[in-house]
Amino acid sequence: MRLRVIYLAPLLVFVALSAWAFASPVGSSPDDEYHLTSIWCEAAGSSTCLPGSDSTTRVVPAALLNAHCFAYQPEASAGCQSKYTWTDPTPTELTNLGNFQGAYPPAYYWTMSAFVGPEIVKSALMMRLASVAIFVAMTTALFVLLPEPRRKTLVWGWLITTVPLGLFLIPSNNPSGWAVVGVGSAWLALVGYFERTDKARLLLGAIFALAVLMAAGSRGDAALFSVVAIGVVMLLKFARTKEFALLSILPLLAAAFALGIFATSGQVGTGVAGFDHPASAAPSTVQATSTGALLAYNLLKLPYLWTGVFGGWGLGWLDTELPSIVLWASSAVFIALGFLGLSRVSWRKVAAVAGVGALLIAIPVYVLGQSHEPVGAQVQPRYLLPLVVLLGGLLVFETRARTFALGRVQIVTLVAALAVSNLVALHTNIRRYVTGTDVAGLNLDARVEWWWSGPVTPMMVWLAGSLAFVCAIAILIREVAWPLSSVVRGAS
Repeated sequence: MRLRVIYLAPLLVFVALSAWAFASPVGSSPDDEYHLTSIWCEAAGSSTCLPGSDSTTRVVPAALLNAHCFAYQPEASAGCQSKYTWTDPTPTELTNLGNFQGAYPPAYYWTMSAFVGPEIVKSALMMRLASVAIFVAMTTALFVLLPEPRRKTLVWGWLITTVPLGLFLIPSNNPSGWAVVGVGSAWLALVGYFERTDKARLLLGAIFALAVLMAAGSRGDAALFSVVAIGVVMLLKFARTKEFALLSILPLLAAAFALGIFATSGQVGTGVAGFDHPASAAPSTVQATSTGALLAYNLLKLPYLWTGVFGGWGLGWLDTELPSIVLWASSAVFIALGFLGLSRVSWRKVAAVAGVGALLIAIPVYVLGQSHEPVGAQVQPRYLLPLVVLLGGLLVFETRARTFALGRVQIVTLVAALAVSNLVALHTNIRRYVTGTDVAGLNLDARVEWWWSGPVTPMMVWLAGSLAFVCAIAILIREVAWPLSSVVRGAS
């Protein structure tokens, strides 16, 4: 059998995401001290997590709680981690930071605890690479199993929504990465489940169930977003037939499961009631004089929250500010493909897009209103990223005999924009931790203050990740964009 270039795509995507996994140190994603502690304490029989003074506390290695010693100090590298022991993780510090009262669903922590070992850094990196492998495997399976025209939705949907925040979160130690992968995979797997009539339907149903479990098992809000995704697909594929009714049993059961997780999540309860702790997000100086003034301000300022997905907010602890070219290029691709997708619509697609768009307005405005906070505080872009991924996929979703096509110049422009955005964001992220932002220059190997042990240098990671990314998207887009048009059979 002739080797097709598309077979290289999964490997290239794995390399590109793995570069992001190595682009920042342990403790670099938001609230990592909480999530790392939760993972280590979920490990059965672990000697690195001991009972605390009561049920709400544990004794854990100091490195887990202090790995983010560089947080909120962008000019400081991750060199401060050298003060802590990473290869002999004896529990020494008492903490109440952890999922000890079930605030978060346990599936993510339980799964990642399988990689807990005597070396904290190695364990954390294995967890990151495991998340990358899950994403690549799930997306590859969807590419193979989905009806051929739906591959365009799969590829474009991920590409226009994950640069750069998704690329940072998926290979991180933060459960938000699973929320993104779960919601983004579940809805399209369910579309394929309704559209396929052969044995592939069973496999797509299994992927759908796994994706819902990932999302609901990572964050309580992602459980709700899974229900939204299921509802959207049920709307898109609804038919007054016995077959549809029978096929609906699986998604309805999944929705009930996700709603159960949502209803029992302490994290969601905090969001619904409003946050009562100091903001840890991007700074905001506005002080609204009334509820109405706050509502008006938040509605007008809301796009600032959305653009955080595309680079408008900092990565990590929101202290890794990205050059404007990242925001400009990534958001331009999303807007361009989104408007093109809206040129081919049915009433169902319009309703689905409008519904998800309304939630992207209503949810943050409600939560901020309950917290009496303006946009820029409390609610972070990563919380909304699963919905943005769903919206992006819906925008490029094609209906019967209503396809859209791109010219070659348009495709080259889009590939270049995404490649530049990733290249710059990855370089900036590595620079922030290797030397801190007080050092500038293209060469990441100069004046290194922090890096992983081993022969691979920062420049090697940056170049390999950037090259793998541009090659992967070029191959994938070529596969789904040539021929320049296709007809979706069985879509409504």
